[in-house]
Order: sequence, then C-alpha cells, then structure tokens
Amino acid sequence: MSITLIGASGNAGSRILKELTDRGHHVTAITRHPEKVAKLPNVTSIKGEVLNKDALVSLLKGSDIVISAVHFTASDPRILIDAVKAAGVKRYLVVGGAGSLEVAPGVKLFNTPEFLEAYKPEATKGGAFLDLLREEKELDWTFLSPSAMFVPGERTGKFRLGGDQLLTSEKGSSISFEDYAVALVDEIEKPKHRRQRFTVGY
Repeated sequence: MSITLIGASGNAGSRILKELTDRGHHVTAITRHPEKVAKLPNVTSIKGEVLNKDALVSLLKGSDIVISAVHFTASDPRILIDAVKAAGVKRYLVVGGAGSLEVAPGVKLFNTPEFLEAYKPEATKGGAFLDLLREEKELDWTFLSPSAMFVPGERTGKFRLGGDQLLTSEKGSSISFEDYAVALVDEIEKPKHRRQRFTVGY
C-alpha cells in the first residue's frame, strides 16, 4: 500500500510513522518542517501546507491511504476532505479528538462543566470534522478518537476499543500515543471501522 501521513512530526504523527515503518510500510511524510521528521527506513519526507488544497492534491495523488494527524485548529477539514477526494485516494483516516465522545446519552465530553475551556476550540472543531465526514457519500473514512488523556507512554499493545462513548477505567480515561498508533495501524491493515468513528483506551 502507498501510505501518506500528513502531520508526521507531531506527537501522534511521529508515533504513527514509527509504527508504520516498524511493520514494514513505506510512508510519504508530509509536514511543514521535513527536517523534524524522524530518520526512519522507507520514509520520504516532503514539505507541504495543509491549507493549500491544490498543492495537497498533487502530493496525495497515487496514495492508497492518507492519514491526517494535524491539529484541527491549524487546518480546514473541508480542504483536507476535498483534497483527498480530488486526489483519488481510496481510504482516509483521521486522528480524532476525545472531546466529541459521549459521556452520557447525547452529552459530549466538551459540553461538560469539567472540560477545560482552553481545549474547547480544538475539541469543537474536531467534532465538526467528524460531522462533515459523516455526511460524506463517497469517501471511505475512519475517525479514531483517543481517550481523554492522550499522552506519551509505552507501546503495550493492550487496550480496549469502543464506539462513540468515552472509555474509562478505575484509573481514569487515557491512552498513550504509542498504543494509539498500534490501534490506528491495526485498522489500516485489517479494517473494521469503515465510515465510522471508534475510540481506543485502557
């Protein structure tokens, strides 16, 4: 498969890149700062801007799969979705947020009193991105939301998957970037959540 990863030098993106290459995949890494992309085997780093649709289309052409691991407030979901479609990409996976997950029927995490105001712009824009994907008639998409605490940690390969509800345990709600990457690459290799959102947590 030809895989392109947008946002390959970020917290989630860098772990996804490593997981992909550890499993033998060839990856085109698109980022504003190619020099920040880890030097890994089978990786081609290319400078790209997520707000330039025409340039993105050119970079994405020929890809079987595109993964978007960019901050929602630093990108435009419409531009990303339209660029993926215009490039003729078969499958699109998005690194989602936890804010749009439900904590009770009809109650999203970002609408609870405990949700920090500083994270609301990113969380609400992520929810809007998911809404746009759900309206898509053509695109084969998947949106993977992490748990509430999305942090550096270990790659254990031991986690739970869920749907639209926030996963919690006696230790709270968390997932490491490393294990998130495992879940995302598992989905690429053996798709089980086409045209839907799912979540991962301990």
